[in-house]
Amino acid sequence: MAKFKNKYRIESTRLKNWDYSRQAAYFITICTANREHFFGKTENEEIILSLIGSIVEQEWIKTPDIRPDMNLELGEFVVMPNHFHGIIFIGNNEFNSDRDAMCRDAMHGVSTNGIYKNEFGPQSKNLSSILRGFKSAVTIQARKINPEFGWQSRFHDQIIRNTKSFDAISQYIIDNPKKWVDDEFNK
Repeated sequence: MAKFKNKYRIESTRLKNWDYSRQAAYFITICTANREHFFGKTENEEIILSLIGSIVEQEWIKTPDIRPDMNLELGEFVVMPNHFHGIIFIGNNEFNSDRDAMCRDAMHGVSTNGIYKNEFGPQSKNLSSILRGFKSAVTIQARKINPEFGWQSRFHDQIIRNTKSFDAISQYIIDNPKKWVDDEFNK
């Protein structure tokens, strides 16, 4: 574990040398704090969303409309009792086009050999900023219903690299409610 200002800190789970504003499909998972069941329950292998779960669903659906400049599309997604899975596509846009790559890389500390290096600092117009905005919008509304609501501070992501992986992840999301009884998140 690395130290920052002589204190331990958790290393980033993001893929090193990957620019998360890049055009790609991403599979994301976000959990509630302490895996509390804020989003609903399962009955007969189907999700019955709570009011907070419905807010999560509505905010996710609005994500591309809120950020039209990022050329976003949504794939499969599911709101589970204590977590959320989704696929999001970041399309080619003014923030990740080849024309702007050299300027963006220079601002983010690319080495002279041209390899992109993730830098700790403000995140905008990338996957982290999308999810930060999503989580914030949900939190503001959810705390009006339940002041105890919260998210885990991080999220899990996977860059989807091919059609086979995309199909498998899509099916995993679709099947998630049917497998809830045995799910690692069901505690």
